[in-house]
Amino acid sequence: MNIYKAIKDDHDIQRELCSKILKTSGDSEERRNIWEELKKELEVHEVAEERFFYSPLIDSDKMQEDARHGMAEHHEMDELIEELDDTDMSSPHWLATMQKLAEKVEHHLKDEEEDFFIKAKKIYSSEEAESLAKSYGETVSEYRKGWPEAIPGKE
Repeated sequence: MNIYKAIKDDHDIQRELCSKILKTSGDSEERRNIWEELKKELEVHEVAEERFFYSPLIDSDKMQEDARHGMAEHHEMDELIEELDDTDMSSPHWLATMQKLAEKVEHHLKDEEEDFFIKAKKIYSSEEAESLAKSYGETVSEYRKGWPEAIPGKE
């Protein structure tokens, strides 16, 4: 497996969770469970992706701006997650903010899959892409098991 396939597999999980949560209503157990799973997937993916996809690209003049853009979008998603955590799940504002997050997630995933991956394939060799995928996958697995405490910087 290469880094692009590993990341795309996680993107598919994120898309599915965003779709599922937007079909829920009120402060239900279903919504709370999907929200926790979505937060975990987004955070675990963000940390591993920044470490094993974006950080190595920052050194490349060809991808530096794209890598910074991707990481800035992660920060925007983090802010929406924080806002959602601070909002009553049964309020219309929660659902409207969740819709914004889902749109931001979809935009970000599309940027990566349709633009960044193509550019990165000109920088990473096949061997590097496979090595990055291995490290990425191990990190994602470790972080999922111990989330949220396993995430660096979390108490």
